[in-house]
Amino acid sequence: MMAEDSVARILRLAKEHDVKFVRLWFTDILGFLKSSEITLRELRDALESGKGFDGSSVEGLARLEESDLIAKPDLTTFALMPWSTDGGKVARLFCDLYETDGRPHMGDPRGALKRVLARAAAMGYRFNVGPELEYFYFRSAKGTPEVVDEGGYFDLTPKDVASDLRRETALLLEDMGIGVECVHHEVAPSQHEIDLRYDDALAIADHIMTLRLAVKEVALRHGLYATFMPKPLFGQNGSGMHLHMSLSKDGRNAFFDPNDRYHLSKVAYQFTAGILRHVCEFTAITNQWVNSYKRLVPGYEAPVYISWGQRNRSALVRVPRYKEGRESATRIEFRAPDPACNPYLALAVILAAGLRGIERGYEIPSPVDDNIYEMQPEVQEARGIGSLPGNLYAAILLAEKSDLVRDALGDHLFQKFIANKKIEWEQYRIHVTQFELDRYLSIL
Repeated sequence: MMAEDSVARILRLAKEHDVKFVRLWFTDILGFLKSSEITLRELRDALESGKGFDGSSVEGLARLEESDLIAKPDLTTFALMPWSTDGGKVARLFCDLYETDGRPHMGDPRGALKRVLARAAAMGYRFNVGPELEYFYFRSAKGTPEVVDEGGYFDLTPKDVASDLRRETALLLEDMGIGVECVHHEVAPSQHEIDLRYDDALAIADHIMTLRLAVKEVALRHGLYATFMPKPLFGQNGSGMHLHMSLSKDGRNAFFDPNDRYHLSKVAYQFTAGILRHVCEFTAITNQWVNSYKRLVPGYEAPVYISWGQRNRSALVRVPRYKEGRESATRIEFRAPDPACNPYLALAVILAAGLRGIERGYEIPSPVDDNIYEMQPEVQEARGIGSLPGNLYAAILLAEKSDLVRDALGDHLFQKFIANKKIEWEQYRIHVTQFELDRYLSIL
């Protein structure tokens, strides 16, 4: 009955708002948004039965001989698109992917996150996430990146000429039912940030995909280009996607303990310990591009060292103190991911690591309150502070050996992802860069 009511509600809304097309969305293995548009006439059938498509043409989904797949809309994700096409108003629905016999397709990134969330739910937990996405505005996507402002952290006009773009994007997201907490200029020239309100992890992954499209759409309207590339400018901060996270149980924050020094519970410590212990294994998922590792270097506010602390922004995991002692605000902030990852896969492996910490009762190491960037290597070693992988290939090798990553993604996604990343690394490895030509051509 509930599904029937949802179908009727969506059909009513589509008719009331004179929707002409509905976009059915899902992602490929790398997190690129895929879309099929249907007319209003086809909407009821798609809502009730899904829409077939050729999965062999989408990266990481199906082999040629297993190509037929069904995209079934998640009826809770219907939203009107605030921007319209020349053909009329448009709405969108996120979809889950299925085999033609009704089984969930194991190459669906959204399905991978739902499986890990189901494990958490079986333990009584709900996974809550609030992401902060950084990105750049440039004049064009071609040639050397040309910034549109020289602003810095929290700068306002006249330096920050993109403030109107940020506000316009936030309003578009709010119109789609996506809560925006704040928007502001970031540290690097032409770098900006949008923070989303806390929500269930599956909704947040959908919101991240929508945000990335909205940011680019607004930039395009103004003749600019927006990019979530982790490190587009040499010598400047890269773009991260800090994730504020907690678990709730029976309607209460499972990370909160009023009697603890940091107001963190045993569950919170074990969850954090799981992330710290397994982070190197899943870094290839949360930082999946060759360029991701140009950001993960000391000195640019990016977390490189495997540690945790309260005020320490050089730590991998931070315990924010904005509303210290309040149950609703108690959380951890995981600072490694970048905004160009596949959010479904990233949240799946992060949650899997945290749950393993809880299941196996991991002990968390001592917090680090010193600036790790300024520590000598021997001091870091003595204090047991390790580092994230230094490049994509090193991260791939660690992920390939990880039973945690394999379990979180499933064999299909795991094998396809590793194979894809090895190809990317090989293409990068044999490419002759401008740096090499400038440095070696005239002297060798």
